[in-house]
Amino acid sequence: IFLLFMLGILGMVGLSAQAVSTQSDAEYRTLAAQWASQLAQQAWVNVDRVSGVDRATRAAAVATSLAAFQHQPDGDDCNSIGGTKSTNAVVTAWVLAVQDARHGGLPGTLNMQQVRVDTTADGHNKMTITVCWKAPADRAVRRHVFATLVN
Repeated sequence: IFLLFMLGILGMVGLSAQAVSTQSDAEYRTLAAQWASQLAQQAWVNVDRVSGVDRATRAAAVATSLAAFQHQPDGDDCNSIGGTKSTNAVVTAWVLAVQDARHGGLPGTLNMQQVRVDTTADGHNKMTITVCWKAPADRAVRRHVFATLVN
């Protein structure tokens, strides 16, 4: 009977550990989505929308100011992200906040955020934000990709 009881307890401990891992994964995915959305919103608010000019001039101003948000555009997966880092104050502050796991950021994110800006597609200014992280219990890097148009 004691052996059966111990097997039951061990099974419950194993299920509890799995539940904690699943909950942490959901929390990190939610945080990644929030961080990506936050940067997209800040880009939307901070691009230069020149008033009192023709549409083409305004579109060019938006495209030029949005290009400053591009950050480490090289690489197609989390482990190969690289390239020029943005010097835009909004982006640099965002990157530091995402990396600060002690204060609401994501774990294991050093140099694993990417912002690609494409201003060539038929007048659309596409911004693709990739946020990668690796929790201590993860075997592989996780990622969230968010794409939006900023006009």
